[in-house]
Amino acid sequence: MTGNSKIIQQYVNAIHESGLSIYDSIEIGDPKLWIPTPELEELLDAKMRGISLAGLPLRTRSKVVKGHVCRALGYPVPSSFRKTQPRFPGQFFDTYVQKSNNLQVWNEELSPTRRYVLIRVSEGDVIKRVKVVTGDTLAFLDTTGTLTQKYQARLIPGEAKAELIVEEDTMPLRAFVQAGLDLSAIASPVDHPQAGQLMPIREIFDRLQPLLGERFADIGYDQERNRGASLHRLICQHLGYADYRDDGQFPDIRHQLLEVKLQTSPTIDLGLVCPDSDEKLDVPKIEGHQIRHCDVRYALFYALTDGENITLTHLFLATGENFFTRFPKFQGKVLNKKLQIPLPADFFDN
Repeated sequence: MTGNSKIIQQYVNAIHESGLSIYDSIEIGDPKLWIPTPELEELLDAKMRGISLAGLPLRTRSKVVKGHVCRALGYPVPSSFRKTQPRFPGQFFDTYVQKSNNLQVWNEELSPTRRYVLIRVSEGDVIKRVKVVTGDTLAFLDTTGTLTQKYQARLIPGEAKAELIVEEDTMPLRAFVQAGLDLSAIASPVDHPQAGQLMPIREIFDRLQPLLGERFADIGYDQERNRGASLHRLICQHLGYADYRDDGQFPDIRHQLLEVKLQTSPTIDLGLVCPDSDEKLDVPKIEGHQIRHCDVRYALFYALTDGENITLTHLFLATGENFFTRFPKFQGKVLNKKLQIPLPADFFDN
């Protein structure tokens, strides 16, 4: 059993010993009982791969799947499942069994912080992959325009090539930052943030400024995830990480609570998460304190493209709390109908 597997099993044991049901509320970030999204995905994928749902009617299949989810997480299986929103209120997630890449969300808007457990089954109705994403991540996967981005802002570059919008981190985060860190020796970009492992916002700014003028291949708007990956890789290098990893969760570089935006146009798509929101972020508490969305740092790189290469021209760094002091906000429409989101062809492959 790996180190991370032991940590995940500790969550399962704690839930089992607590006697809680899936309907009992757990505070986001609870160090013993709240399972963070990356660990939730690893646990459910490991426990549910290979389970056969063959021959089950749809309603029976849904109940059987929920039962397997309960057992995997350490919860007792209820005699009947209530029609709550979401279906698993304790860990704040819904389950969807997917034989195709067309995800259908009925009669609800996507919630930015709700988790969506997407269970891929084979043609023979055998579970072959489980992915867990937040509503905000799903919003960015929609390429059809059926889902309007809820929050957008505008970036107008000024004379300065690099702007640090605020000199210090949010007040709650200041107690946990440490200057002069050698990140290559302590963590990976997708690790959870910890006290003494967070760089001050000023130091992040100083380490990222040398990226201005960098060029990399432009693989096109229809490959936005891969387009951003080139920038994420460069950022990880300049911050000092020994490796590059991106699990597609918010924020992009979780260990530094750093969200990255690559802008080749003035419109900033923020999805369903409002940067200055004081909603709790899905990471374990740091020394008893729960991180909020507004504590996240936002690195925005403005860039020019000639269709073949992207050149980074401007850098902006802000906290979520101060984001809109520099970037004016405007809101799109909110949909209230069945949403159909085509998942990328490789969604369940990584």
